[in-house]
Formats: sequence, C-alpha cells, structure tokens
Amino acid sequence: MRTNILKRALLAASAAAALYLALVVYEVRANETAHAAAAESFFGAKNTQGHTNNWAVLVCASRYWFNYRHMANALGMYRTVKRLGIPDSNIILMLADDAACNPRNKFPGTVFSNAGRHLDLYGDNIEVDYRGFEVTVPNFIRLLTGRVEPNVPRSKRLLTDDRSNIFVYMTGHGGNEFLKFQDNEEISAFDIADAFEQMWQKKRYNEIFFMIDTCQANTMYSKFYSPNILATGSSELGESSYSHENDNEVGVAIIDSYTHYVLEYLETVNKTSRTTMSDFFNHYDPVPIKSHPGVRADLFPRPVHETLVTDFFGGVAQVELIDDDSEPARGTPISISIPINTNTNTNVPIQNEEPRSARAEVRDSSPASARRVQSNVKVKSAGVGVGGVGSSVGSGNARDGLSGEMRTWIGTFSVLVLGAWVARPRGGNKKAVR
Repeated sequence: MRTNILKRALLAASAAAALYLALVVYEVRANETAHAAAAESFFGAKNTQGHTNNWAVLVCASRYWFNYRHMANALGMYRTVKRLGIPDSNIILMLADDAACNPRNKFPGTVFSNAGRHLDLYGDNIEVDYRGFEVTVPNFIRLLTGRVEPNVPRSKRLLTDDRSNIFVYMTGHGGNEFLKFQDNEEISAFDIADAFEQMWQKKRYNEIFFMIDTCQANTMYSKFYSPNILATGSSELGESSYSHENDNEVGVAIIDSYTHYVLEYLETVNKTSRTTMSDFFNHYDPVPIKSHPGVRADLFPRPVHETLVTDFFGGVAQVELIDDDSEPARGTPISISIPINTNTNTNVPIQNEEPRSARAEVRDSSPASARRVQSNVKVKSAGVGVGGVGSSVGSGNARDGLSGEMRTWIGTFSVLVLGAWVARPRGGNKKAVR
C-alpha cells in the first residue's frame, strides 16, 4: 500500500514539475520574442537593402604638380564620406600625395578645392593607405579582389563581405575605356569589370556604386556585367572632362568641374537625409559641368528613386541589444543595422571639417574585420530602454516574466493535484457488496 502511495506521489510530483518547466520554457521564449519585436519597433525596420557595412575606395590615379586638381578631387570625396559617417577604417585612399608638400606649393601642407582657399582638404587627420608609387594597377586589382600579399596590413585591405556596400571613386587622365595610372600604366574597362566579377563570385560585396571623373569616363563602365552595380561617369564617349577653376596663388587648376558640382550637392546631404540616388542624378547639369554625365542602372536591382544616397556615402553602425550583465543567460543578442547619426543639426549642411569630438566613435561591422559596437542598451518586454538617455518604449519588465502571484497559483495548483492523486479512492481492491 505504501509503495503504491509513493509511486503515485512521485508521478504527481513529476507531472507538476513538467508543467512548471513547460511554463518556464514558454516564458523564456515569449521574452525572446518580445525582445526582438521591441527592438525592431524602437529602431525601425531592419535594413531592407541587405547591407550592414559601408566602404569607400577612393583612387587618384595621377601624380605631379600640374595634376593638383585630381588630388583635390579624391580628398574632397574623402572628406565627404567621412563627414557622412564612414570611418577611416572603412576607407581605402590611394593617392600620389605629392602636392601638399611640393616645393611649388605656396601654401605648404595644404590642398584646396576652391579659389578662396576656405577649406584645407589635407588637414592633419587624413589617412593615406596607398601612397606614391604604391598606387598601381596591380595593387588596385589586388585590393578589390582580396588577393593581397600576406604581409599587407589590415589597414590596406578591403575587408568586405556579402553584406558590404562599396563606393568606388576614380579620378585621373583617361580615354575610351582606359584610365592612366601615374603616366606609367593603364587600367581598362575590362580589367575593372573582371575585378568586380571576381568580387561577386567571392561574395565580397552586396552593392557597388562606381563613380569616375576622367575624359570619356562613361566608357569605363560599359563593360560591367556583374549584378548589383550602379555606375556613373563625368563625360560621354568623345568628350573631355574639364577643370572647374584656377587659383592664381596656387598656380594650377584646383578641382575638376564634375567632382566640384557633385561635392557641392553632397554638402546638402547629412547623415539622416532621405535624399535618393535619383535626386542626386537629376542634379546633373551639363552646362556648368561642361560635359554630359551618364548613369548605368541596368545591373542594379533596386529603383534609383528608392535608393538613398547614404546607402553608399553614409556609415552604418551595428548595435547589439543584450540583457543585463546580472542575467546573461536569459537573453539572446539581437543585431540591428541603423544609420549613424551624430549630427544633431540636420538642417544645415556642414561646411567645415567636423571636430574630432563631434565625430561618431563607431566602426562599421563586418564579419571579416570583427568590429562591433557594443551599445549600452537594455531590452525590456514591449519596449527598449536606451542606456544613458533614459527613454523607453512601452511598459513592463521582461525579466519579471510570470508574476509572483501567478507563480503562487501554479504552486498551489500543483499541490492540489498531488493531494487529489494521493487521496483518491482506491476501489479496485474492494469486494462488491451485494
């Protein structure tokens, strides 16, 4: 008899424990679902373009003092992508770098892009990755395809993946389907097209925006055949690309016309702008540019009127939402890509280089480079609280889960089930009474 009672008690206890465990598992899964829903609600929809990091490859293919304007082109683009949020770690700058300290430079250590010399593009915070005679066709192809020598430092590598959007800008002297590198060698439209195809096969990009400023520039993207590439150039077949203005004090042309108007337009864009690539292309005016810029979008999967300029020129931060350190096992990290926004004034374009203290201290995230911004964010059920800001969405605490009252009711129910099971009549052993 006692053995049967013990067996029934054990069975009842097991049933109660199983019920309680099932409720706890349900609670944990519900909390994880609430985390994801709350995070997505707070930060907005996840990146629908499929990219989590942005990179820029900026190439000045010229050298010598009289090509001062080409260095100003590249440095102006460098300043713009940095201002819009792409960090130096995600920018590869190839530059002869023989203008700022050239003996003929009346303003040593500077490079200007306007006759008034209001903005020094060279400054004290540029990082030139490939300098002087390192700017070669083989190095450029190796950079794109990832076929660099083992001793090449990480700062000279394009550490992209299949979630990377890449902005490739090239400037220099060129012609029909070729661009000269430092008056020593040439790269052809076929070379760049094949390099992009290798990148696609090796999953080294999500989307590419290719821009080139040279004579007959539009011929340089005529041979592209890989998917997800948007391209633009400064001039048609048979057209030259002209300089914008000279500076009598500097003594040479200081910027090319096409790049000047591109940079002028981009000064109206900030990190949170909703300006599209269609807006950008529609701004082209052949009269002041003195040539006919072109656009090729047949390989690009998205409509240009839905593609943001900041999808290529801006930065993307990786934010990881985690639980409190006190209970690390309860939550699952959630990664969400959001635009970097460190500029509180979103209406006025930035005319001068941002001070270091105002720039975002963040890095683009890519599996290859393993850079991740750990955001001080605490996730709550039905909402997300941002550390240091004090804001939250919704109410309730995901950690509380089932309330204490609910847990009491579950315990009481389990005890009642156990008592009823033990105390139930055992009529199977009694004889029937006539």
